[in-house]
Amino acid sequence: MQPEEKIDTLEEPVQALCRELAEELGLTVLPSDAEYLGRFTALAANEVNHTVIADSSRVETNITVKPEAEIEESCWVHPSTAIDVELAPLTRDHILPLVFS
Repeated sequence: MQPEEKIDTLEEPVQALCRELAEELGLTVLPSDAEYLGRFTALAANEVNHTVIADSSRVETNITVKPEAEIEESCWVHPSTAIDVELAPLTRDHILPLVFS
């Protein structure tokens, strides 16, 4: 799953991205660092009969991220590598195909 949270009142999606990356992965990102990918809809990974609507952006960094706040663990995933990790539908069906196409 992606670092995520509901967007605060009067907050733009890119501002929420920067806030969440700092809170959940200890990564400082400026809004100008984010490349907007689009808005996607997918089934929620851990909530039966719920849908996720996500504004997604791409951010490049060579800083090591570390799980914080609500994140239990993190791992890097590349679609050309066979992995034994179940991916959230949003990640599997929308994000990875876009980023690595």
